[in-house]
Amino acid sequence: MISETGRIVAVENEGLWVETIQRSTCGSCAAEKGCGQSLMSKLLGHSSYLWVVLEGRDASDYRIGEEVSIGVPETVVVRGSLFVYLVPLLAMVAGSGLAQHLWGSDGLSAIGAVLGLVAGGALVRWRAYQTRYDRRLQPVLLDDRQPVTLIPS
Repeated sequence: MISETGRIVAVENEGLWVETIQRSTCGSCAAEKGCGQSLMSKLLGHSSYLWVVLEGRDASDYRIGEEVSIGVPETVVVRGSLFVYLVPLLAMVAGSGLAQHLWGSDGLSAIGAVLGLVAGGALVRWRAYQTRYDRRLQPVLLDDRQPVTLIPS
């Protein structure tokens, strides 16, 4: 599980909005000095807002400004990264190859590559939209507070 510390910016009945500053993985990467993401993070202090489901925990236990630990399974990160990077790349190569096979022109092959890249990006965007509420892909709270268990009456 990859963990990140964030600050609560909003508390709702079903979950929390957590602001994270993406630094934890950049500090441990060997390519930190040559990485564009690391440079942008240092310059802009890039933060993102994540929705974290409380999963039965009491919302009144959390306060705005409180720091919490959240986690995402490694498999989600690895599979998501592979999908986001490989699908557009493979679609670009397929578009270029198809255009070259059909028309034999370098100019049309370049246009086919661009169209394949756009189609691959659209496929990634569609898949992200389809899985946006999938609980297996959502960050989870990593704290000691136990979910509230209701005793049936």
